[in-house]
Amino acid sequence: MSTREVYTDRLQAGVLLLPTMLVSLLFLYYPTVRAVGLSFYRASLARSDVFVGLENYRRLAGSGEYLRSVLISVLFATCVVVGVMAVALCVSFLIHEIEVGKGLYLVAVIWPYALPPAVAGLVFLFIAHPNIGIFTSYIEALGVDVNWFSNGPQAFVVVLIAAVWKQIGYNVIFMTAALGNIPDSLTETAELDGVSRTQRLLRVYVPIISPTLVFLVIMNTIYGFFGTFAMVDLMTKGGPAGATNILIYDLYRTAFQFYEFGFASAKSVVLFIAVGLLMYGQFRLSDRYAYYGG
Repeated sequence: MSTREVYTDRLQAGVLLLPTMLVSLLFLYYPTVRAVGLSFYRASLARSDVFVGLENYRRLAGSGEYLRSVLISVLFATCVVVGVMAVALCVSFLIHEIEVGKGLYLVAVIWPYALPPAVAGLVFLFIAHPNIGIFTSYIEALGVDVNWFSNGPQAFVVVLIAAVWKQIGYNVIFMTAALGNIPDSLTETAELDGVSRTQRLLRVYVPIISPTLVFLVIMNTIYGFFGTFAMVDLMTKGGPAGATNILIYDLYRTAFQFYEFGFASAKSVVLFIAVGLLMYGQFRLSDRYAYYGG
C-alpha cells in the first residue's frame, strides 16, 4: 500500500491528528479563551470575581509603569534580534568557510542552546557576578565599575548578553544548513570575480538565504518577548528599579506575586495581540524582501 493510499482515509487522518488537537485545545486554545474572559473581571485570591468590563484595559493605558515596561520590552527584544542575527551570521559564515574541524566548532557554538533557560541564566549569573564573576575583574581592569545588581543599564546589558548567548546556537543550526545549500559554483564564480569575503556574505549569500533569515527573525522576536523570562527571574528579578522588567516578567509578578489575575489576564491579552501584530508585519515584510527563487 502506498503512502498516498494510507492517508486518504479522513477518519484515519483525524485519529492521527487527535493527540495534537487535544493538546492544543487543553494547553493553548482553552487558556487563551479563559484569559480573554478573565481580563474583564477583577479577580484575585482575596475576593470573588467581579465583572468590571474594560476597567483593566483602561488601567493599563493609564499606567506609567506598564508603559515603561512596554518600552523596555520592545528595546530588549529588538536588541536580542539584532544581536543574535549579527553574531550568528558571522559565526555561521566562518564555520561554513573552514574545512577541518567544522563539526567540533558547530558543537562548541550550539551547546548553550541545549541548556534550559534557567540553567543558562544561572551559568551567566556566576560568569558575570559583580563579586565572583570570571570576567568581572577583566572588565574592571578597563576602568569600568561592574555593579549590575544596583545599576539598571548594566543589568539590562548583562541580561541582554545572556539572552543573545543562549540563542546563538539555534540560529547557527539553520544558518549553516542554509549556507551549505549554496552551490559551490556560485562561490567559485564570486571568488574569480574578486569579490571579498565580506561582500560575498552580504551581497551573495544573505539574499539567497533570506527566507531562512526571515524565519529566524520571527523566532528570535518570539524568544525576545517570551523566552527570556527565566533569565530575568534568576538574574535580576526585573530590577534594579524596573530596568529589566520586561512584559512577560511584569505579567508574572502581577499574577503570582500580587495575585491580580484579572489585571494579569488583560496584560497577557495585550501582549498576545501586540506580538501577533508584530509577527503579521514581519510576514508581510518578508514577502517584499525575501528571495524565494524563480
